[in-house]
Amino acid sequence: MSVLRVVSYNIHKGRSAMGARESLSQLRLGLYGLRPDLLFLQEVQGRNQRQSTLDAQHESLAAALNMQVCYGCNAVRKHTDHGNALLSRFPVLNYENEDVSDHRLEQRGLLHAILSINDQDVHCFVVHLGLFAGGRSRQTQALVDRIKRLVPAHAPLLIAGDFNDWNNRLAPMFVKQLNLYEVFSVAPHAAQTGPLTLPESFRNLGQSFRMFGSHNPLPRKSRELGVNGLARMTPPPRTFPAVFPWFRLDRIYQRGFAVRHARVLHGKPWTQLSDHAPILTELELP
Repeated sequence: MSVLRVVSYNIHKGRSAMGARESLSQLRLGLYGLRPDLLFLQEVQGRNQRQSTLDAQHESLAAALNMQVCYGCNAVRKHTDHGNALLSRFPVLNYENEDVSDHRLEQRGLLHAILSINDQDVHCFVVHLGLFAGGRSRQTQALVDRIKRLVPAHAPLLIAGDFNDWNNRLAPMFVKQLNLYEVFSVAPHAAQTGPLTLPESFRNLGQSFRMFGSHNPLPRKSRELGVNGLARMTPPPRTFPAVFPWFRLDRIYQRGFAVRHARVLHGKPWTQLSDHAPILTELELP
């Protein structure tokens, strides 16, 4: 049996929450202190020709943490590009980045890697879904189709990233079609953010998210199928914005693992490193 420390984190291209300063050096230290075995990272800059300290972020983090790395380039600009990355302490057998862009204004990809852990093939997906509800549904269906086509039904499976799914409408698709469960819904000691009282300015900000396809952007609870096949209320964690987490954007879904613990990392230094808070979970692989 192996116990894995798994982190999912939107690193905001190595800049602080408001983008005012470079945070990559502090980010390396913060992640090093977590002792992760697997890192699912979003908004990673693979190229920055304007600021060398922000260039090749996946390689810089992998070197500092002594981990193997896969990078999936999604959004290409004149002087920069960014995408998803997976860092692993275990051998990477193969990986591929599938383009699931829904329109030309948002470039999105599914980074699919196969790792060897305890002589088992473990399939890992790093995702960052679109801002519009229709696009997220189509991208999720592309993910489901790829898993059904390429991942054996018995294989351990992890999907982590920024789902932009604040109303948790995608969860039933993962549960029903893939037998996947979000780690906070099954963790025995999941440290979730409790009910928050927002100032009026934050509540007004939430209303603006309706333009992205949600008529109820701030749900208190979201319906998901439980492990016994019955419906139950299991709100995923609040992770955005990092300084005052309210929106439930980030997830880790798993199949074939036992979840020992799951929590969102709040407070310093995380509020100073990105606009998202990272998720940390400990998983047992039989």
